[in-house]
Parts: sequence; structure tokens; C-alpha cells
Amino acid sequence: MRLILLGPPGSGKGTQAQRLVQQYGIVQLSTGDMLRAAVAAQTPIGLKAKDIMAAGGLVPDEVVVGIIADRIEQPDAANGFILDGFPRTVPQAEALDALLKQKQMNLDAVIELRVNEGVLLERVERRAAETRARGEAVRADDTPEVLTKRLHSYRDQTEPLIHYYSDHRMLATVDGMMPIEEVTEEIGRILAAVGKTSGSRAAKKASPAKRSGKAASKAPAKKAAKKAGKAAKKAPKAAKSAKKAAKAAPKKAAKTVKKAAKKASKAAAKATKGTRKTSAKSAKKRSKG
Repeated sequence: MRLILLGPPGSGKGTQAQRLVQQYGIVQLSTGDMLRAAVAAQTPIGLKAKDIMAAGGLVPDEVVVGIIADRIEQPDAANGFILDGFPRTVPQAEALDALLKQKQMNLDAVIELRVNEGVLLERVERRAAETRARGEAVRADDTPEVLTKRLHSYRDQTEPLIHYYSDHRMLATVDGMMPIEEVTEEIGRILAAVGKTSGSRAAKKASPAKRSGKAASKAPAKKAAKKAGKAAKKAPKAAKSAKKAAKAAPKKAAKTVKKAAKKASKAAAKATKGTRKTSAKSAKKRSKG
């Protein structure tokens, strides 16, 4: 299962991502975490990113894509992944598409958690007020001012991705303002439908092979039928030859018998002649004696 979760800050992406990780046995890939891990591992692409960040620059898309390319090939990502924080722009989405195509992978779904920004700001204000009331310091990244800037950045850079993936017929939208459990259930229904669609596509791809198998099985049968046809055509000729042989057989047999009888009669005549000569000689000897 390979997913992208879209939604502005505070939409609940992190919570839902963790639930998906547990349910499907996949990994959540954060670009920040991947960058830090690549730098720590001193991979070629990590060292390149380290030099850029050390110089105070923004890591370019091709470097981030390179880090993702290395990361998704690791064993723990074999069952799939959720991309967190990437892509943020349409060019990044296009680069990701090219990467996945190169690796013969597909995204299963892009899920947008749609929320009411006004309600999000109210929540942050209320949370900040409650924190101050307890005498605690408000987190610098958890104020209405910071959230307003982040929402503005999201609309400018990331929101176009909604149109991009919608045009590619991959986008599914969930009401992120529902209770957490209901959001989880809705995402589960979407992914179940995606699984059925993927299965039908796989079956459709397999059907040409099945048809070709049938064609292959028909080929020998066709040859056998052709041979049988030829044999059937030859059968009358064979029968005719056999009939001629049968007619000729008595004549040949009679001729053979005739020859044998002639030879026997000659032998009998010769034997009789010999017997007569022997008897005459015997009689002559007796008369002399």
C-alpha cells in the first residue's frame, strides 16, 4: 500500500498516518527524517544534502527525490509507505511519478483531509489561551500567527496538488472535521475500494495471457485436425489399393498352386521311371543266375 496524505497543518494527517502504519504494516516516510538519516549515514546523496543545508540553502527537489529513491528500497518499505511532507508542489509530484515509474511502482491512493481553516485557527487560539491560563509557555509553532502563515503557504504551494491528483483520478477526499475514529473508518473504506480496483486491474492484465494460452492449446488441435483430414482423403485410395490386392491374391495363389502341381507331377514321373529301371535290372540278374 503506497499512499500520500494531503491536508493543511492541523488536519490530523499525523494521527491518521500512525493508524495506517499499524493497520497495514507500512512505514511513514517524513522528508525531514529521511534527510537527517541520509546525512547521518553519510550516503552520497546525504553528503550532498548536508553541504547544501550547511550553506543555508534549500535542498533541491532532485536531492530529495534521490533520498526517497534510496529509502523506499529498504526492506521495511517492502509492504508500502506513506509519504509525509512530500510532494509539496506539482513539480515534486511529477518527479515522484517519474521515480515510481522507473521503479515499476504505483501509488495506490492520494487522500485529502479537508478541514475548515477558521475552525483550526479557533482551536489554536483556544489551546494557547488554556496554556497561558495554566501559567505555561505557549509553543512558538503553536500560535494563531504561525498557523496562519503555514495555511497560506499550504494554499500557495500544496493545494495545487489536489487538482493535479484529481486530474489523474487518484484523489479521494475525506472530511477531516469528523471525529478521529470516523475519519479512520472513511479512509479504510477508500483503501478497501482501491484494493478491489487493483485486483480487477491485475485480473484484466492476466486475461490476455489466458487468451493466448487458449490460442496455444488450439494450435496443436488444429494441426491434428489437419492431419486427420489428410488421412481421411488418403483412406479411399488405400481402400482401393487393398481391393485390387485382394482381387489379385486368388490369381497369384492359383498360379502358385499350378506351378507346384506341375513340379510334383514331374517328380512323380521321374520317380516311376527310376523304379522301372531298377526292377528291370533286378529281373535280368535273376535270369542269369
